[in-house]
Amino acid sequence: MAIMIVGKDGQLGFELRRAFTALGPVTSLGRAELDLADADAIRRAVRAIAPTLVVNAAAYTAVDRAEAEPDLARAVNTLAPGVLAEECARLGAALVHYSTDYVFDGMRRAPYRETDAPNPLNVYGRTKLEGERAVQAAGGVFLIFRTAWVYSARGRNFLLTIRRLSHEREALQVVDDQVGCPTWARLVAEATARVLQASRVVETRDTGWLRERRGLYHLACGGETSWCAFAQAIVAQVPGARPVPVYPIPTSAYPTPARRPAYSVLDCSRARQVLGVELPRWDEGLRRCAADMAESG
Repeated sequence: MAIMIVGKDGQLGFELRRAFTALGPVTSLGRAELDLADADAIRRAVRAIAPTLVVNAAAYTAVDRAEAEPDLARAVNTLAPGVLAEECARLGAALVHYSTDYVFDGMRRAPYRETDAPNPLNVYGRTKLEGERAVQAAGGVFLIFRTAWVYSARGRNFLLTIRRLSHEREALQVVDDQVGCPTWARLVAEATARVLQASRVVETRDTGWLRERRGLYHLACGGETSWCAFAQAIVAQVPGARPVPVYPIPTSAYPTPARRPAYSVLDCSRARQVLGVELPRWDEGLRRCAADMAESG
């Protein structure tokens, strides 16, 4: 098999399977097929499939719950990517791995670059950062894409939560002092597919193009907004949402187990310059997602 997707059941994994249909044969694994807390199972799976390319879309993403389950978060977000990277290096395969804006502490007020020092505030961010470093330490061919505030029409995410709450409450209160870049999962998947198409790694089994460009990239939608403004756009545009009022509140009025960065906008210019991919602004991404949801019914 040419391509192995790990995390097929998540919102990004689902979109990757859709985007990769023209790239070549794909084997997709979800929780039922692969326990990411079992390093030996991961090694057996990679060796049995012997792919040219592994795309790891799996992650422990329950930011607040991770504070109470740090060992499980570390197993999935740190140890599993490291094992995948080691097996890819052994096989001579390439690895694509996804990370998060939550590796930053939010103290900046300008978009974060790949060269900015990370300083995660929570268990989720720490384990994702450790996962990045484990992938890099394996010494193989890899692309790490940090993305942000990912949503889609399926799974568990902010967009679907706000749509549901718009029917349960007459008004919503959403934090207005956390700023980031909401990103439709499909845009990340399609950009990944374009990069892999350009590399020709699947048809040639040659990782040279990727080796020359291996490294860490930011890949998120452009612009910036707050959770509150994002929620306001959701109730106004997304099919099935009710246009209820959305009022701003400070983070201090909505305490959570995990601290979150106040500002985590990503500078994605390196991906544009080196890989030739750029995502649209967040509001255009939401418009496209809403249109797709309306078309899909």
